[in-house]
Amino acid sequence: MIRLVLAEDQAMVRGALAALLGLEPDIEVIAACADGDQALAAVQALRPDLLVTDIEMPSLSGLDLAEAVRALGLPTRVVVVTTFARSGYLRRAMQAGVRGYLLKDTPAERLAEALRVVHSGGRSIDPQLAIHAWDDVDPLNVRERQVLRLAGEGLKSADIAERLGLSQGTVRNYLSEAIGKLGVENRIEACRVARQRGLL
Repeated sequence: MIRLVLAEDQAMVRGALAALLGLEPDIEVIAACADGDQALAAVQALRPDLLVTDIEMPSLSGLDLAEAVRALGLPTRVVVVTTFARSGYLRRAMQAGVRGYLLKDTPAERLAEALRVVHSGGRSIDPQLAIHAWDDVDPLNVRERQVLRLAGEGLKSADIAERLGLSQGTVRNYLSEAIGKLGVENRIEACRVARQRGLL
């Protein structure tokens, strides 16, 4: 039996996924969580075989969850099921140790089969998304991404500098580099484009 925790903030989608997966004879949904914090607590307490998670959720995102699971050394394998067909998200998910990445319009039988593949030690990635990710290069480095993410939350350069332990000049340099690499005019456009591409 494959024991899994489901993390999805939309109640209707969460219920539908839990019901569909519950119809499979070898899959048991042992917890269905509405946000990232609940999901991490459930994974720590229940030690499921799999964590099936959306990307964008309150508190911890699906990518944050995957990184936390890996950092804690938990044996649970992570599968992302999302509406976001963005190569940047896929690349970051793979870096976080995610073993499966599927879109929400994946047929139920295909999703169940993907979960079996991941449970047995394999990987399952949406093939079209994998092709796009292969061709799409992420131009941002880790610091540029951190600074841009905080700028997108509305923080000023001085606040970002304090948060990250950097000088304001260094923060401005990172923002300038990110703006240039993304081919836009300002930090607002840079945040928008980076989000669209799944880089933040």
